[in-house]
Amino acid sequence: MITGIVVALPEELATLVSGKVEKGDVVALTPNTLIAFAGAGCENAGQASEALIRRGADQLISWGCAAALSPELKPGDLVVADAFLSPQRPAIPGDNEWAEHTKLTLTDKITVYIGKLVSTPTIVADSRDKQALYAHTAALAVDMESYALAAAADKAALPCLTIRTIADPADMSLPNAVCQALNDAGDIELPELISHVLKHPQEIPALIKLGLHFSAAKKTLKYTSQYLDKITEFYANKTEH
Repeated sequence: MITGIVVALPEELATLVSGKVEKGDVVALTPNTLIAFAGAGCENAGQASEALIRRGADQLISWGCAAALSPELKPGDLVVADAFLSPQRPAIPGDNEWAEHTKLTLTDKITVYIGKLVSTPTIVADSRDKQALYAHTAALAVDMESYALAAAADKAALPCLTIRTIADPADMSLPNAVCQALNDAGDIELPELISHVLKHPQEIPALIKLGLHFSAAKKTLKYTSQYLDKITEFYANKTEH
């Protein structure tokens, strides 16, 4: 089986591959694993998912970080979706068997939650908005890409999975510096970030805290990458038996 993995951000991509990959490219991690560097957002994720399917992917994985909505989740925890939600669109069921297999594969060293994941068109930066979204959806976490991947997989009748680690907890609002530096593609523009911090140095402690949380999330992704073969071989082994 060929696995297609969609990644939005370069920091997330670096937990899987070394070397430079251009946004929009599809690269081979192994002969049976393709990675699409999509960029942020649902439109990019949808296009990348469709490109992977055209390249022969039999199953799709949404790989990267997410923001916690449930107060139980901590930075570095992993979320595997059993349902994909999006505002104004019908829910898409997740693959429970693959999710359970993934949790059993990983829980020796990291905390894995199985539950609903919601994708929004823009970043949910304020903790109050996270709380409101949690109350409305009961989703464990929020990202911007996984629903689009699930929709592409559902249309093609393929299984899909999320490997989404928590970067910012539910009670944390993203520093204004991050929100100001985000461009329309969901990327951080470093000059804008530096300019904002120079004008508002009081935000530096929050940025440091966010950086530590993001490091915990990347550590989980790196750990999970060591077990990627075992995770992705689930359906192949199931078919053999």
